[in-house]
Amino acid sequence: MAGIILLAAGSGKRFSAAGGEGNKLNAVLSQTAENPVTVFETTLNQLTGSGLSVHVVTRPENVQVQASCARNAVPFTLVSSAGTGESIAAGVRDTPEWDGWLIHLADMPFVHAEVFTAVAKSLQQAQVVRPYWQNEPGHPVGFSRPLREGLLQLRGDHGARDLLRGREVLRLNFNNPAVIADIDLPEQLPKSSLFQNGQPHAASR
Repeated sequence: MAGIILLAAGSGKRFSAAGGEGNKLNAVLSQTAENPVTVFETTLNQLTGSGLSVHVVTRPENVQVQASCARNAVPFTLVSSAGTGESIAAGVRDTPEWDGWLIHLADMPFVHAEVFTAVAKSLQQAQVVRPYWQNEPGHPVGFSRPLREGLLQLRGDHGARDLLRGREVLRLNFNNPAVIADIDLPEQLPKSSLFQNGQPHAASR
């Protein structure tokens, strides 16, 4: 059984430097009839909609993300992460029962549930699976069980790039820029060019 590690332990320095207030994951992305929905909650809803197991890695001080996880009965790991590699390692360490890991970023809320299920299914035939849009690599990145030890050794802010180097990657091509679109700056929130007919704009990266 493969599951999804959702990385929510970044500092969001570019967002803050550009005038954003607070942690970008807690910024409001949409408004329902009852409540505002944050960037993190939107991403989490996409993941839980896939039917796959989800485990979140976040910072001890981000109580809003922790509360969202608790409401959705999603387990989480707290880490004062010094980089993406450390966050991945922590999430993999705390999910020893999984047979594969889909690494996704919490500031990428537009990736639909079908993408996650497609990547997870493809891990049955490859050690590394990655979605692409117009030859640009995106997320989530899937790793199969044989790569667990390598994932546990990750450190620094390069994520799993070193682990990917020299390995054959099964590419899944999607006709949707969502797999490369993130929220990095305040102007990418509602009323921006990020949204075109309900889809992220390709230039959002």
